[in-house]
Amino acid sequence: MGPVIGYVPGVYDLFHVGHLNALRQARSRCDVLVAGVVSDEVCEQKKGVRPFVPLAERLEIVDAIGIVDAVFAETTADKADAWRQVGFHRLFKGDDWQGTAKGDALVVQMQELGVEIAWFPYTLQTSSTALRSVIGSALAG
Repeated sequence: MGPVIGYVPGVYDLFHVGHLNALRQARSRCDVLVAGVVSDEVCEQKKGVRPFVPLAERLEIVDAIGIVDAVFAETTADKADAWRQVGFHRLFKGDDWQGTAKGDALVVQMQELGVEIAWFPYTLQTSSTALRSVIGSALAG
């Protein structure tokens, strides 16, 4: 068997320690690590908000920190599309997805492709959503 290719998707907007934790944990559990950076349009479609930081800049930031071997721009919400282009063996997700309807659907989809899901602890104290709220409040006040 060749090297294990890991894939860690995320928006990576307002890059914070939770993102860093996810990337570090994923790095230690594969041979080659690819970060899937969700496009502005897919983020808006799935979360209802457009990232503060444009896709090109988020790709550059994630690539520059030296943890990943490559970055990939996710232009669809379907992880099977990313799998077809990247060819990963292990997909990393925060455990806030584990046991949820969307997490269970992802497990089924990835199992059909022969991809293992690896869960890691979600960093509760910091999130882009919380940062976005604080920034929005500050701008409004």
